[in-house]
Amino acid sequence: MKSQDKSVSAMADPAVGEAGKTGDWRDLKPVIDYGKCIPAVKNRPACYLCWLYCPEGVVKAGIRVEIDLTYCKGCGVCAEECPSKAISMVREEKGHE
Repeated sequence: MKSQDKSVSAMADPAVGEAGKTGDWRDLKPVIDYGKCIPAVKNRPACYLCWLYCPEGVVKAGIRVEIDLTYCKGCGVCAEECPSKAISMVREEKGHE
């Protein structure tokens, strides 16, 4: 039986939030308008370009698309790739302590 070399990997998926938690430095965050989101409107799996192109892997594909803001860096790729313009980038509100 051959031992497998675990140091070599082909086409590995990035772990969710591979770059770590966002913290408080993000300026913009994605907001989904579910009235425009293709999977939500058609009530079936479709589209998911936001999920496909997210460099952090924080978009959860389902009938209701979700974005994990704990790890989202606010790059805006999801909003740029959304064909129905259901995702908009809005200014992050900073809490005053």
